[in-house]
Amino acid sequence: MAKSKVAFVCTDCGAEHKQWQGQCAACNEWNTLSQINLGASGSPSAKPDFRNLGYSGQKTGVQQLADIDLTSLPRMATGIDEFDRVLGGGLVPGSVVLIGGNPGAGKSTLLLQVMCQLAKSMTALYVTGEESIQQVGMRAKRLGMPDANLKMLAETNVEQIGRAVQQHQPKLLAVDSIQVIHSTDIQSAAGSVSQVRECAAYLIHYAKQTNAVLFLVGHVTKEGNLAGPKVLEHMIDCFIMLEGDNDNRYRVLRGIKNRFGAVNELGIFAMTETGLKGVKNPSAIFLARSDEESAGSLVVVLWEGTRPLLVEIQALVDGTQLANPRRLAVGMDQSRMAMLLAVLHRHGGIYMADQDVFINVVGGVKVTETSADLAVILALVSSFRDQPMSKELVAFGEVGLTGEIRPVPGGQERLKEAAKHGFKRAIIPRANLPRNKIGGMEVIGVSKVAEALEAL
Repeated sequence: MAKSKVAFVCTDCGAEHKQWQGQCAACNEWNTLSQINLGASGSPSAKPDFRNLGYSGQKTGVQQLADIDLTSLPRMATGIDEFDRVLGGGLVPGSVVLIGGNPGAGKSTLLLQVMCQLAKSMTALYVTGEESIQQVGMRAKRLGMPDANLKMLAETNVEQIGRAVQQHQPKLLAVDSIQVIHSTDIQSAAGSVSQVRECAAYLIHYAKQTNAVLFLVGHVTKEGNLAGPKVLEHMIDCFIMLEGDNDNRYRVLRGIKNRFGAVNELGIFAMTETGLKGVKNPSAIFLARSDEESAGSLVVVLWEGTRPLLVEIQALVDGTQLANPRRLAVGMDQSRMAMLLAVLHRHGGIYMADQDVFINVVGGVKVTETSADLAVILALVSSFRDQPMSKELVAFGEVGLTGEIRPVPGGQERLKEAAKHGFKRAIIPRANLPRNKIGGMEVIGVSKVAEALEAL
């Protein structure tokens, strides 16, 4: 009888050990090792093999970088422009795309739309592990999707999925979600570190061996990060996150990792009765402001991926009766807001230590770059002095600890986007002043916080 090979894997960090022990040597956690059956030595694995499915993979051996043939891997457009933008222009054959997001954000809806569109021109298989086939079919009918060519499979066992894949040989495979898929070779429960890692590695092997596109749906933690082992992010080619609350009509698709395109690229979608629809002019959505001028409201031009985006930032500074004034930032880093308050006091001469300070980025957008620093400071001063700013004013720039206004990338493109939406005045870093004048716009360059306050 062939001897069975086993290994002991930590359920917390995924480290492997040759024998069981009470404490994991990698993460120092106790009683986290679980036994994994690696199969009998000399016997074939229980999982189907994909090496005989037609595509032999890339050529082995040393090649010149200039001699590599790129025409054999053309990008495939999905038909959804905002989705293709985040991917970098479309899907690359043999790539693995991981989609994450909060429950109810629309991950399954967006993926089902993409699968139904691409099923018209290629073999596509949608594996659902959390819903039944009837539930997915009801959603497709309700949203009016072209579901005639899409193949469906309700399965959570990765060996059964491998047999179905070996039989139908899809060029597009979607698994919803990777946290519910399990393997019979591993004794731990579905969703554990060992299960997620081994099942994902097996499915990724199919994508690389057959030059197919693999979609994986992943759960997120309470903090909004991807659940499961960190090694999963290293195994995939593209990681995109669908952001948005259930009570918000709009969704933001953000690229976290992309080996074939720009990182931090944004795609804006609107949740409609027929599914997620791309928004061609997202700046117009976030600029739905009131007609009256109000203190503490200012528009900033962000740079997301490969395009500028206009977003309104609101500030509220109010007196407090508490010993420790409140500091709250929605849509941006609260630590950065505290730093800007200190810079404003030191280099602007404005004292707000006895005031409650609130910052809000309108529309649910999360500001991840530093170009919003100048707009935040100007909005804080406007609210503190209760002096409204002009609705035709826009600002951007990074603020340093010494009070200098530092330049940001894409200054010319930001100004052109603001002028296109009717803004007449801009306060920007002096180093970002355009060489040629922007038609109909007064551009003011500043190098210090004090200069910005004077310009305001």
